[in-house]
Amino acid sequence: MRVVLSRLGPLLGLGVVWGLFAAAIGGKFSSWENQRLMLLQTSIVATAAIGATFVIVAGAIDLSVGSAIALGTVVIALLLGTGMSPLLAAALGIACLGSIGALIGRLVTGRIRLSPFIVTLAMWGALRGAAKGLGDNGPVYVDGKPWLMDLMQNSGAGRFLGAAPGVWLTIALAVLAAFVLRATRFGRHVFAVGSNEETARLCGVPVARTKLTVFLVAGVCAGLAAVLQLAYLGMGDPTTAEGHELRVIAAVVIGGASLTGGEGSILGTLVGALLMTVVDNGCTKLGLANWVQEIVTGAIILVAVVLDRLRLRRS
Repeated sequence: MRVVLSRLGPLLGLGVVWGLFAAAIGGKFSSWENQRLMLLQTSIVATAAIGATFVIVAGAIDLSVGSAIALGTVVIALLLGTGMSPLLAAALGIACLGSIGALIGRLVTGRIRLSPFIVTLAMWGALRGAAKGLGDNGPVYVDGKPWLMDLMQNSGAGRFLGAAPGVWLTIALAVLAAFVLRATRFGRHVFAVGSNEETARLCGVPVARTKLTVFLVAGVCAGLAAVLQLAYLGMGDPTTAEGHELRVIAAVVIGGASLTGGEGSILGTLVGALLMTVVDNGCTKLGLANWVQEIVTGAIILVAVVLDRLRLRRS
């Protein structure tokens, strides 16, 4: 029962929170239109959080994801402005952030072996500055309406089963990531490195290559999140996604991952991201001030961390 509650706890928590808001607000909250809106709002953070799950399970941390998303929106918008095809512009933007993720991994696993916290904290500022420099301290508007913009449209011909294409893109990415994390050799290596890095090294696990790869995966996922953010905003914005690094980490932790590494799941991360959206949406529908939402979100994160520590102590 303890194992079942540990694994299903985030999902049960989501159900309880959703039910409380539905009972307090009624149809204005529980309507299908509002559910579609919450799924849309969750998809960007959830996409980035999928990559962060690999990083945290491997026992590392990434504080640069929000700045990376902002840089990605600016890069893709600038490429679209040159007349480049939307697919190629998106691919190059994703490749750019994937390269940055690989660079972070190299700095973490190189001869100096810098702390992931320090490296990604430095990248948090550097990437935000690069985004502002490329955008000339302003948004980069996209002429016309390339099909990329339809990814985050809840209405129109682009919907599938009532949801925006971007939502289905996030779900497809989550299925692929869950398979890689749970059913491949690389996934087992990620858990091994996060559980005990020295033991994993003695057992023949390529620790440095595994860490580099998880940061590469996180960069690619941040690139996909940048594509969705660009579609949601309709422009490249160097100031967007501020605070997303904390929301991404919170989604992974609320979903049951351990900040010490070695534990986590993609499903839990999706539930954690959706839980935060439900709280934000429900508080807004109740007319609560923004500072109340932030306090509630902070309390949920604190409870998740406390439960994680109790679980580790019990183990």
